[in-house]
Amino acid sequence: MLLVGEALVGEGNEVAHIDLLIGDKDGPVGYAFSNSLASPREGHTPLLAVLEPNLQPKPSTLIINKVTIKNSAQAVLMFGPAQAAVAKAVADSVEEGVIPRDMAEDLVVIVSVFIHWKARDKKKIYDYNYEATKLAIKRAFKEEPSVEEVLSKKDKAKHPFA
Repeated sequence: MLLVGEALVGEGNEVAHIDLLIGDKDGPVGYAFSNSLASPREGHTPLLAVLEPNLQPKPSTLIINKVTIKNSAQAVLMFGPAQAAVAKAVADSVEEGVIPRDMAEDLVVIVSVFIHWKARDKKKIYDYNYEATKLAIKRAFKEEPSVEEVLSKKDKAKHPFA
């Protein structure tokens, strides 16, 4: 299994843009999970999502930052509210049945998180990343958008940052 999800939630510098992959531990997502965790590089340190120290959600979830972390303020936002939001969204998705509970030990999730370099509001970062992660997970499991939806909307689509 390889599922793909995406969601954009919020506004301003705290806007959350989540891209994620969900798949089997022994499949391509599992291999990417292992390789990413074992290959940090300057400004891009993959981290396991945790609800609190020593309590990671199931499925195990790896966070990858999209924006190069250049200072401690950015790191605090990624390792603090963004990480907590992603972990809670994954756990809540299992509790709500979006991610089947009986699959939680067999799957892994990779979440790419965008934190704008001018973001400051920790509550907005938490709230927007929580909502975006939950929405991306839901879309991944429902395989949304459908091909039909994409084709029907593609000529009228307007990207907010284009």
